[in-house]
Amino acid sequence: MVGNVIVGQSGGPTAVINSSLVGVFKTAKDRGAAKVYGMVHGIQGLLDGRYVDLDEHIRTDLDIELLKRTPSAYLGSCRYKLPEIGENNEVYDNIFKTLYTLNIKNFFYIGGNDSMDTIRKLSDYGKMIGSNIAFMGVPKTIDNDLAVTDHTPGYGSAAKYIGSIVKEVIRDGRVYDAKMVTIIEIMGRNAGWLTGAAALARGEDCEGPDMIYLPEVPMDVDDFLKRIGELQKKKKSVVVAVSEGMKLADGRYVCELTDTVAFTDAFGHRTLTGTARYLADQVAKKYGCKTRAIEFNTLQRCASHIVGRVDITEAFQVGGAAVKAAFEGETGKMIVLKRVSQDPYQCITETYDIHEIANVEKKVPLEWIDMDNVYVMPEFLSYIRPLIQAELSPIMVDGLPRHLYYADKE
Repeated sequence: MVGNVIVGQSGGPTAVINSSLVGVFKTAKDRGAAKVYGMVHGIQGLLDGRYVDLDEHIRTDLDIELLKRTPSAYLGSCRYKLPEIGENNEVYDNIFKTLYTLNIKNFFYIGGNDSMDTIRKLSDYGKMIGSNIAFMGVPKTIDNDLAVTDHTPGYGSAAKYIGSIVKEVIRDGRVYDAKMVTIIEIMGRNAGWLTGAAALARGEDCEGPDMIYLPEVPMDVDDFLKRIGELQKKKKSVVVAVSEGMKLADGRYVCELTDTVAFTDAFGHRTLTGTARYLADQVAKKYGCKTRAIEFNTLQRCASHIVGRVDITEAFQVGGAAVKAAFEGETGKMIVLKRVSQDPYQCITETYDIHEIANVEKKVPLEWIDMDNVYVMPEFLSYIRPLIQAELSPIMVDGLPRHLYYADKE
């Protein structure tokens, strides 16, 4: 059933999340949807009655091309946790009342683990009340920690950025004839997919980072300091990549050893920051050398100037595939990418039960981690390299990238 469509964006944005939005919008219009609405700030905005008619904002082919290349979430995002069904059904009744008022037949949510939890709950509630609205999840997260799917749109571009900037940081660290330790903190929470991408810097023209610490393996700070000392005997500039989510053997995050005040969101996720700063301070105290702590932070997810063509293309494809599946009667599913060929690289889209994906965290396989040398194995690099290939140049105006900006989100 076609009817009207509504789409929202949730969680942390990526450099290609808007390409998925375009994929939903364009495919829905091409397949006969009368209206495509956009939730302003996701499900939280919808609860407040905030939505827009996307036909009034995406008017031309140029708008579509600009939006594909625009970072962040065009419609605005949120981190709103729906209650469990039965705890506060009034919330669900309000959502469905709005959907019925707008004659919505297909609901799409672009996001990561928490967003898929939202799709799970809405589809279950819809089934319980006999609703004919289809609910589909569109994968997105730079963390690459969604279950089942080979990878998530957004990850490839973030990995491309990380590999590129780590390479440049390594070059910069060799400028002076003095000992220096640089520690780079990379996003990813409890999964090391992004941090492992630092290994992409290693090649004929770059030695790569000296060590890479992934959160899948607990960190021993004393052993870390010992390894730094051994490296300093061999070279003056040492560069280490660490995950923001590094934990100690007792389960505490390394960043909890700092006095940083941390924010916790509605899903109970603590802001992870300060790992690199803490480790750099420990190195400085022990060895008396110059240290730098570099947090890539949100730069990893908004660097659309270095977006990967493979990534932005797949982001569009999963949006379109979600529409196709919903219009053909599927609901309570997420689109997944399935790698069917490594060389040449090829992925296809499939649908998968949202209950097998929501709230499941996919981590780097331990066999892809070099425990002895604190690095990643060749299998990790073989997995990631196809995802960073090719580029899609920004549309430049007056020397800077031009974006499509929706000004009424506040």
